[in-house]
Amino acid sequence: MNARRLAAVSTVAAVLVTLLADPVAAQSTSAELIYGLNEQLLIVAIPITLLVEGILLYAVLKFKSNDEPKETKENRRLEITWTVATAVILLFVGVASYGVMADDSVEFTGGEEEVAPDENDVLIQAQAYQWGWDMTYPEQDVTVSGAGEGPTIVVPANQDIYVNVSSRDVIHGFHVPELGMKSDAIPDQTNYIKTNVSETGTYQGYCTEYCGVAHSQMYFTIEVVDQAEYNEWLDEQQAS
Repeated sequence: MNARRLAAVSTVAAVLVTLLADPVAAQSTSAELIYGLNEQLLIVAIPITLLVEGILLYAVLKFKSNDEPKETKENRRLEITWTVATAVILLFVGVASYGVMADDSVEFTGGEEEVAPDENDVLIQAQAYQWGWDMTYPEQDVTVSGAGEGPTIVVPANQDIYVNVSSRDVIHGFHVPELGMKSDAIPDQTNYIKTNVSETGTYQGYCTEYCGVAHSQMYFTIEVVDQAEYNEWLDEQQAS
């Protein structure tokens, strides 16, 4: 197989793998927004990548035996075209990214009065420390904590969840990849995360900021259940 055919086959294979790959299912409003933005940017990036690589491959194959290259001439029309095209692409990326980053489910910027406004909303205070987590439900007076495998947070599906993230010592990080939840835990500072999980199940969370020798042990778990099971769990915790 010659170089030109090999390059063509490789390009087609890469495009097919990208287009036919199943997208990751979003289990929460946060993850849905983030995955949606990634897909939009990928749709823009693939044609640009193919165009650039195609031009590069064409130039390499066509002029590989050219021992007397000619001087490149100025082409103002071409320069204006790629400048305008680049500006349009960057504008699209900026607008699409801002629309996602400004959403409360990705970056919650509301005040204290906007946290858990509905009586069915769930508020959890996640306080990190070396090397574990205290997870408190302040409205229900329930606290779960632990190091190593860490505490398990139980939340209801299809209900707004607000997590108040802070630290009692050094900088930590609260991260649940499958749910698109991530925030720094900083001493003397409160950061909020808002999401709504649609799929019941168990999701792994962990600390993302190196915080000492036992950093790798700072795990926690989020268990998403239906409303009835969540109410039953709360009753058990309050009775114990």
